[in-house]
Amino acid sequence: MIENPERMIPVIAALSGIAGVLATALPYLRRDNFGRRLASVAEERGQLAQRARNEQRGQSETQKLRRNAPKRTYQVIVDALNLSAKLEDAGIAARLQRAGFRGRRAVIQFLALRIIMMVAFAVIALFYSTVVLKLPYPLPVHLLIGVAAAAIGYGGPALYVTNTISKRQSEIRRNWPDSLDLMLICVESGMPIEGAFRKVAEEIGASSPVLAEELSVTTAELTYLQDRRNAYEGLARRTDLESVRGVVTSLIQAEKHGTPLGRALRVLAQESRDQRMAAAEKKAASLPPKLTVPMILFFLPVLFAVIISPAIMEIF
Repeated sequence: MIENPERMIPVIAALSGIAGVLATALPYLRRDNFGRRLASVAEERGQLAQRARNEQRGQSETQKLRRNAPKRTYQVIVDALNLSAKLEDAGIAARLQRAGFRGRRAVIQFLALRIIMMVAFAVIALFYSTVVLKLPYPLPVHLLIGVAAAAIGYGGPALYVTNTISKRQSEIRRNWPDSLDLMLICVESGMPIEGAFRKVAEEIGASSPVLAEELSVTTAELTYLQDRRNAYEGLARRTDLESVRGVVTSLIQAEKHGTPLGRALRVLAQESRDQRMAAAEKKAASLPPKLTVPMILFFLPVLFAVIISPAIMEIF
């Protein structure tokens, strides 16, 4: 028993006052996590809106350039030479899509540029051979030079498209395993495949704009196409890579049979990574034979000169 209970009254009053002060101040001292999350979401939304405005501005500038482009000239050339049948050629359209040029307008420009460059190269070659250089050759030889230049000009756009396809495929092949890892993370976190494609396109855009563009196109096709299989097959057709076809096949099977996609993506990502490492090892193994000719032409003569020069100086 407490001998003097009156002495405990001030202690209890002090503790009650401290508890009241803490209870009053606690809501102000606690960190507002919900508000912080709302602020971060608002900031991210502002960044996305700014990015969308920038993209819209860039698209408007691109549309302005397209409006100023001489589309009518290309169309007149195609119509005058009766090349309309080639506009329906699926092979030309597919090659241009693999090079990043889409739409009927790209096919018209490609066909018209082949004719323009053929005529321009032939005229320039004949002008140089007859007027500038004044080569002492008969007329058939000059005509043969013009025909050769015309053939080079006609094949120039096709060669450019082939080189563009090769560069795009190399970039996609190099960054495809990383995109599969990101896609695997998105799918295993419960994100739908459209959101996974969109997220991967946003994240991979800094290192591979080409792959980000293809994934963005696939995301748009998944949004408005009735059959999602066409969107997946479009990605495989535009990239024309075996690794992409394997992923497309897995996506189609998952859509059709309801099989889990995460395990297939993990296996395909590992296979793509192994293929990339094998390609790097193959390139490294081919380096010594490629260095043989430069060493013989440039290094060995200098080495022989350094070794033999003192002896020659001693003799003379």
